[in-house]
Amino acid sequence: MSTASKGSENDEQPTSSGQGLSELERAAVKERAAELKTDARRGRGAGRAAADERDVLAKIAEMAPADRALAERIHAIVTAAAPQLRPKLWYGQPAYARAGKVVCFFRSGQADKEPYSTFGFTSEANLADDGGLWPTSFAVTTLSDETEKTIIALVAKAVS
Repeated sequence: MSTASKGSENDEQPTSSGQGLSELERAAVKERAAELKTDARRGRGAGRAAADERDVLAKIAEMAPADRALAERIHAIVTAAAPQLRPKLWYGQPAYARAGKVVCFFRSGQADKEPYSTFGFTSEANLADDGGLWPTSFAVTTLSDETEKTIIALVAKAVS
């Protein structure tokens, strides 16, 4: 990193001026590369799912208290609503996959230096409808009973 960019806001935010990846983006890419290596080493055995879930729970335990509470609750909601989804790390954050492909994910706001965490869906989720507009991610700051019901319904639809 050059001295000119040391400590600048560009190190924390994505760049759109062609300057390359931000520090946060580079860290996420490195985490993803490490995850792929771990996946290859673990193979496809029965112990892999348990090891992947331990990794997710360890990542959640490392989060700041507010994000940890959200991530723990979302983990419980997703694993109960869609037991066919398997927890795994994806870009260093908790995600839930079917046949190895991520369907939904949680991103810590603290880790991303954002004022809110995010719960989102990938193109593997079965959420598209005929209206041409469907949900792909949501800012999450608290989980009310109503919010939990919405997440349950979206996860159920995503795996249908």
